[in-house]
Amino acid sequence: MTELIYCDESLLVVNKPAGLLSVPGRGENKQDCLSARIQQAFPDALVVHRLDMATSGLLIFARGDAIQRRLSEMFRERLVSKRYVAVVAGVLEEDNGQIDLPIGADWPNRPRQKIDTTQGKHSLTRYRVLTRNAETTRVELEPVTGRTHQLRVHMTAAGHPIIGDALYDGRAAERLMLHAHLLNFAHPISAEPLSLRCEPPF
Repeated sequence: MTELIYCDESLLVVNKPAGLLSVPGRGENKQDCLSARIQQAFPDALVVHRLDMATSGLLIFARGDAIQRRLSEMFRERLVSKRYVAVVAGVLEEDNGQIDLPIGADWPNRPRQKIDTTQGKHSLTRYRVLTRNAETTRVELEPVTGRTHQLRVHMTAAGHPIIGDALYDGRAAERLMLHAHLLNFAHPISAEPLSLRCEPPF
């Protein structure tokens, strides 16, 4: 059973392992996914958002249609704060900053995304350096917007691809060094502030 971080009558928060799809993919060999596993134990669990297959960390499931609608609204209105830990190539000089570059689909090279200054959608990532060593930097990343592959594309564009990101030329590693480690949001029923944390396994 996947690690359950939070559970009540309204929602679940689960630690998704790297290498597991969030939802089913196309084809019989891509039906094993986190949502299917969770629904075996919680049949009312519904997907609210996703993580890339290679990314690990915190994922919210709603219990029932009404909660799914409310949580989806909260994501659209940017009322859910997400933070990730990543290890990136090279040494980031600034202790914190932001990357504000529009992202669009790289259609000839799907599923890759790219910086697209003509047709791309506004995309904003904030970063904070946690530690540095001679060849890599450990950073906390906050995606203010939620574009596909946003953190991976932005860090690559900044000259610091995430280690293990084969799609965007990151240095080879056992896995993509990207983990969703913190979620802050108000409970959709009680409005009680929730702050859920799950430390990265790397």
